[in-house]
Amino acid sequence: MFSPEGPTLRELAVQALSSVERGYDLLAPKFDHTPYRTPDRVLDSVASALASMGPFGAGLDLCCGTGAGVDVLSRVCRERVTGVDFSAGMLAVARRRVAPAGPALSWVRADARALPFGPAFDLVVSFGAFGHFLPRELPGLFGQVRSVLRSGGCFAFPVVAPPRPGSPAYWTLLGFDAAMRVRNALWRPPFVMYYRTFRLGDVGRELARAGFRAELHALPEFGHRPDGSPRVRLVVARRLP
Repeated sequence: MFSPEGPTLRELAVQALSSVERGYDLLAPKFDHTPYRTPDRVLDSVASALASMGPFGAGLDLCCGTGAGVDVLSRVCRERVTGVDFSAGMLAVARRRVAPAGPALSWVRADARALPFGPAFDLVVSFGAFGHFLPRELPGLFGQVRSVLRSGGCFAFPVVAPPRPGSPAYWTLLGFDAAMRVRNALWRPPFVMYYRTFRLGDVGRELARAGFRAELHALPEFGHRPDGSPRVRLVVARRLP
């Protein structure tokens, strides 16, 4: 993160004291050189899993950021691919990317909680964005996704298994969550980034209430935890009629 290509500590501090939108506008030029960008290994694994379920028609990358997930859609969709994000800075970087081979590509600035589309997509994907939504916002978010999917369309996103309680990763995540809560108690506007609130059981219930039938697919490239459960799974939620 602190390599010459990534943001400096001062830049991160300024971003953290901004709103979510402004923070990502500032981070955008260096975002792809931070750990926040979804690793190519995850993107490739998701693309491989979706390829076995497709092909799909039109695809939407929800909260697309600088556009890494659009490459996944370009591999599995035939008609067109759209990236949507509310950060103008992130979209500016995405538009400068070399367009992947495949279907026509477009970028739209909009809030995921108020998508400006009708039921025009067969596949919606999202990578690493759900920590920016409070638990009470999930029903509305999932309802928006359902509204832009054609009948039988799919909503897919990877989920990493939570760290084992007491492990270094567990304490790191807990510390980050606590720091964000202190920051938001002392500073406005808030910066919503609470990844510990995105729990798979809660997500499954909210998807069902929104009109989806969800399935879990292990991504075998990432192996299993000591208890035998997958380290990374792909949630595939199909829109019910």
